Amino acid sequence: MTTWVYPLGSATDGPWDVSIGTFDSALSVEGWAHTGLKVATLAAGSAVVLPAAGEERIVVPLKGSFTVTVDHVDYQLGGRASVFSGPSDVLYSGTDRACTVRSDDGGRVAIASAPARASYPTRLVTAAQTPVELRGAGNCSREVHNFGTPAALEADRFIVCEVLTPAGNWSSYPPHKHDEEKDGETSLEEIYYFETQVAAGAAAPPDADALGYQRVYASDDRPIDVSAEVRTGDVVLVPYGWHGPAMAAPGYDLYYLNVMAGPGPVREWLISDDPHHGWVRQGWATQELDPRLPFGT
Repeated sequence: MTTWVYPLGSATDGPWDVSIGTFDSALSVEGWAHTGLKVATLAAGSAVVLPAAGEERIVVPLKGSFTVTVDHVDYQLGGRASVFSGPSDVLYSGTDRACTVRSDDGGRVAIASAPARASYPTRLVTAAQTPVELRGAGNCSREVHNFGTPAALEADRFIVCEVLTPAGNWSSYPPHKHDEEKDGETSLEEIYYFETQVAAGAAAPPDADALGYQRVYASDDRPIDVSAEVRTGDVVLVPYGWHGPAMAAPGYDLYYLNVMAGPGPVREWLISDDPHHGWVRQGWATQELDPRLPFGT
């Protein structure tokens, strides 16, 4: 069976801590065709280069600030202290454009990608321009940064966002799928890249092991059964099937970067809930939003 879970260190390639995708990737995943992700940890003054290719990209600072050069133009990404500090500036490169990403002070950066045909302009989306959505309620409250969704970014194929879940809460819930092209649903591969931290104010020892959990299971006759323990730098791929919850363990906050794209004609995130659990949404109307949100305030 194809591996869908990649702990930190299992998907490396040269300067990349994570290198999964359809172009210029040492890791070949059978049947994976529509999305890619690279993550690099840069020392002060160092850089990574991505050659021009038939894919669109979005550069997402995870820790630190970066300069991204596209078509000989420098774009400054203000960055952040961590993914839990609030939104960051991000840069959409467009298609068939080389990118150089460098950092004066060092940091960690993610680059989401998807094979694309149409060409769209390079665009800087600042932290202030990023739509911040507080989704769900009660212990299903989470925060979504929608910088790469159709409503926020003009692009060809991919949908990119990041989700932050306070300690003890569940996100990607109710379990849902997007693996068919049909009325009310689009077919999209999905990448989950995770980071974790000890929750603010928690009396944790120095060796506390910040972790979360991710669930993926079959929606039809295609076998998939993932119940993964995840930490900073881990990746879970969702080729199809119901997925959720993504669980923040008590004492630990959970972050994930989502990259989605598929073969369908419409760039839209349309989902079907697992019919056994979709009823949970009805209860949110009578519950309060978790007061720990948004992060970084």
